[in-house]
Amino acid sequence: MNTYILAKHLHLTAVVLTIALFLLRYFWLLRGSGMLQQKWVKIVPHVVDTVLLASAVALCLLIPLNPLQHPWLWQKILLVILYIFTGYFVLKRAQGLLSKWLGFGVAMACLAMAGKMAVSKQALLML
Repeated sequence: MNTYILAKHLHLTAVVLTIALFLLRYFWLLRGSGMLQQKWVKIVPHVVDTVLLASAVALCLLIPLNPLQHPWLWQKILLVILYIFTGYFVLKRAQGLLSKWLGFGVAMACLAMAGKMAVSKQALLML
């Protein structure tokens, strides 16, 4: 299997895992579950997000794509970073139910827009 295909599959697997883990942890948060205190729950999502970002960089180098020359790509990268920070806010810092739901909505919107850009190769904002 060539390097590009391997990096692409790794990236797509990390995308699915990061979404699944975020949804699971959010569900546990709303339920007040003790599962959020499990050691693997505190480690694995960070590893997955690191793989997600590292595989994105690898794909940019393999294709090659310069994010500064492709607005859709730098906007997608910013949305993924915003998703990670918003997810952190929702799971660790948000106090009330409203802020948790709003943060969750923002995180999901970031992922949806990043996914749309990944498929369409079209930027949301033409700056």
